[in-house]
Amino acid sequence: MKLKIYVTRIVPQEGIDILKDKYDVEVWDSEDVIPYEALREKVVGITALFCTISDEIDAGILDAAGPSLKVVATMSVGQHHIDLEECKRRGIQVTNTPDVASDSAAELTVALLLLTTRRLLEGFEAVKNGEWGKWKPMWILGTESLNRTLGIMGMGRVGFGVARRLKPFGVSRIIYHDVTQAAFADDVGAELVSFEDLLKESDLLCVCCALTAQTRHIFDKSAFSKMKSSAVLINTSRAALLQQSDLYDALKEGQISAAGLDVTDPEPLPINHPLLSLPNCVILPHLGTNTTDARSNMSINTAMNIRAVLEPLQ
Repeated sequence: MKLKIYVTRIVPQEGIDILKDKYDVEVWDSEDVIPYEALREKVVGITALFCTISDEIDAGILDAAGPSLKVVATMSVGQHHIDLEECKRRGIQVTNTPDVASDSAAELTVALLLLTTRRLLEGFEAVKNGEWGKWKPMWILGTESLNRTLGIMGMGRVGFGVARRLKPFGVSRIIYHDVTQAAFADDVGAELVSFEDLLKESDLLCVCCALTAQTRHIFDKSAFSKMKSSAVLINTSRAALLQQSDLYDALKEGQISAAGLDVTDPEPLPINHPLLSLPNCVILPHLGTNTTDARSNMSINTAMNIRAVLEPLQ
């Protein structure tokens, strides 16, 4: 009898193909989030759960699955949607997919930076709204990356990918802050600085670090007050790295020039949220890993993680 695997969403087929010959695989046939009670029913008796970052995997789900559940494999880097302590207590392994989407996330960070600094969405809206008239020398003026100081909070794979992509744009200096010096930072000429110096000296500041107890809400009123009034802040990592109400005030009052966000709290962001009223705040719907390449690799890695846990049990 084949071990049972439940997949909580339609995912790239490459991952399913890795599992379907050896295991009994059932997939929630929708791209929408499976309702909590439906998930409780579906996980009964499974050995592996293939989930996504939108699924709440708490004690209630683990109880419903029962003692047969050996692994919770999430098709994401983040694991905050999983009760890790409860999984540990029950001896359930938890796996994720770090690194496979680093290039996608770095590319999106650069794209969001350009959208924000060059005010491209404002230009597109002007075209759609019939506001494109005769050439005006002072109309929708953005800023260039050339000769600017690029700051990166978190010189991991994504942060390094951002630095590597923006160096050819002619930034004058690349600085970063992290808990330790990154060995590969020398490859792009990046300099380790204190968090305070990162705030004070960055013209373009990309937030690419992990969310920890130390970094939660690290970008708050105090941090924004130390930044240049011309600075642009980009966050494609975790929403809770920023105190959003303080960011709103900083943008509204001109403490910083603009911000681009791919992550917000909550997600999705309500259409009447104050940040959406600001012309100097560009918000995307969490598109960091939204490429066919990244999602395919994430699906494959999640499936391989499941196999790595289950094969020794057979």
